[in-house]
Amino acid sequence: MDMNAYLSMFIDESNDHLQSLNENLLRLESEPEELSIVQTIFRSAHTLKGMSATMGYEDLAALTHEMENVLDLVRNSKLKMDSFIFDTLFKGLDALETMVQDIVGGGTGKADVTAIVTSLQLILKSDYSAGKAAQPPLEAAVTTVDGSTSASGGMLLDEFQSSILLQSIEAGLHVYHVHVTIRNNCLLKAVRAYMVFEVLERNGEVIKSVPSVQDIEQEKFDFTFSVFTISGLTQEELQGQLLNISEIEAIVVTALDSETLAVLSNAPAAAAAEAVEATVESSAVKPKAEIAREAAPRKGQAAPAPANVSRTIRVDIERLDMLMNLFSELLIDRVRLEQLSSEIKRSDLTETVEHMTRVSSDLQSIVLKLRMVPVDSVFNRFPRMIRDLAKSLDKKIELVITGADTELDRTVIDEIGDPLVHLLRNSVDHGIETVEERIAAGKPETGTIYLRAYHSGNHVFIEVEEDGRGIHHERVLKTAIKNGVVTEEQAKQLSPDEINMLIFAAGFSTADKISDISGRGVGLDVVKSKITSLGGNVTIDSAFGRGTKFSVQLPLTLSIISAMLIKLGSEKYAIPLSSIVETGILRKEQIINVHGNRMIEFRNGIIPLISLSKVLDSPDFNENDEDETEIVVVRKGEKWAAVMVDEFIGQSEIVLKSLGKYLTNIETISGATILGDGYVALIVDPNSLIK
Repeated sequence: MDMNAYLSMFIDESNDHLQSLNENLLRLESEPEELSIVQTIFRSAHTLKGMSATMGYEDLAALTHEMENVLDLVRNSKLKMDSFIFDTLFKGLDALETMVQDIVGGGTGKADVTAIVTSLQLILKSDYSAGKAAQPPLEAAVTTVDGSTSASGGMLLDEFQSSILLQSIEAGLHVYHVHVTIRNNCLLKAVRAYMVFEVLERNGEVIKSVPSVQDIEQEKFDFTFSVFTISGLTQEELQGQLLNISEIEAIVVTALDSETLAVLSNAPAAAAAEAVEATVESSAVKPKAEIAREAAPRKGQAAPAPANVSRTIRVDIERLDMLMNLFSELLIDRVRLEQLSSEIKRSDLTETVEHMTRVSSDLQSIVLKLRMVPVDSVFNRFPRMIRDLAKSLDKKIELVITGADTELDRTVIDEIGDPLVHLLRNSVDHGIETVEERIAAGKPETGTIYLRAYHSGNHVFIEVEEDGRGIHHERVLKTAIKNGVVTEEQAKQLSPDEINMLIFAAGFSTADKISDISGRGVGLDVVKSKITSLGGNVTIDSAFGRGTKFSVQLPLTLSIISAMLIKLGSEKYAIPLSSIVETGILRKEQIINVHGNRMIEFRNGIIPLISLSKVLDSPDFNENDEDETEIVVVRKGEKWAAVMVDEFIGQSEIVLKSLGKYLTNIETISGATILGDGYVALIVDPNSLIK
């Protein structure tokens, strides 16, 4: 079998399992007594090990196996988690991620993990395991009905396993003994066994296997094995799914009740095996082909829908780019047809164009959604990072994430991760104080970092805010003058916001000692250049002693948006509809002055009034000549403003075109579009109008 055909699937699923392991280990660290979390972690590790072994990545499988051994003791209440165990497991996860990334790059997934394996084996061999040293030596083994071995004086099910199964039965859950027979001509019986376990774990939980999972993976069994499992499926459903696995000869699923379970729990392994054997023999053990014939629908009877059919496919991002570009051209032609239809005024043409408009609008919605990805795919790596950094710096830090379901275009998602890492590392290293400093300043000993994401118009804002030291302006200016970033004369003219932005200068740092985590400003110039290259910008709001907030503004980078077309004299502009709160007409007497700024009353409040003609230096329109003028109320987060315009043209779907690399510094304009009449209209960025 060519395993390369499954490489892409292996990589995707491995990354999913590694992310799940990271998230659940963090949960377990805060709730170390919650065994249900341990079970989830164990299942992810077990599945990852099986996948790796099947694909031939032995080093990956071996390390996961060692981690799984530790987790097995924890879930069976024979090992209590502590700081050393958590740190070792997290180091193991880091190594696994490195090995998977090596596979992504075309490597073999090999890495030197000797130190980690030694630590894991130390945990297993030391006195961590409760009562482990007092355990008696293994007794002589006897062969059970399954061809497996167990201690002659031992029990088929230990006390912990019996307790779980009994509680499940009493709770009304399905508890089964599953006996599996693999065809005797099967070449990869361990793979078939893995597929059986995958089905069982997807639909429930495996409590015990005979022989052990390790022996099955190493093919130390004949062609039969059995499993005790708790499942969400009925007896027939579970048997049907298992029979769908190729090269499985027969499956016997036996429902267990409390009485049968008591026999298995209290009798020695040999006697328990006889009880299981009697149960298996009393069941009609039928070959797979016969069961399949019986399960086939009779004539005139509809076949049941296949279970667990995959509803997703993976598509190359370049194909989505091509689809977006083609649809953009289609939209330009559609707008042109709409204009021609309104001029020609033929009913049949109008009806056809209206139908095409409705269909293309639905198509547009689908095309745009295909490219959107929640920022959670980036945010979910940060809790683990903050945990490790806080521990290395001996600080107490809580990370609060909001808006993780906010969606961004896939191309932006792929690029925004590294800038956010820089901002968060700086917040941990130089923003949040030590416990002693926070207590002395009258703050809680635990510092808080807020990571937020939200939509505002045609942009997404990502904020990194902490309640730490804040930026010391005098210290920043002193360093900037020393490094030649500004002169002393220039420094005297800078506003507080301009001083804050100095930390984005290349190589700028106020740190007395540059650590391997960050130095204030080290890497922040990279942050600014990366965000700028994405068509966004970053601002800073800081109060010394109270904290700092970095606000990153990013475009959705969608090619198609809904917009309000407006006129300023002879010029046409577009304002993204998603930024507009409402439109209206404003009379001169409604304008009020507050500290020299023009404002208007709006919804029981006062908002600033902005002259778009002055901002854009429109040559042939002056709102002062008008007794009343149209306004557009726009918003940026929680801030609102009223923008004065000359005339409304109407709403339209427009194709967003870049202004090119020579016009990247035009703050108020985010792009341009081609209208149906062939004219070019500039697209106004409302976020740049609101300060």
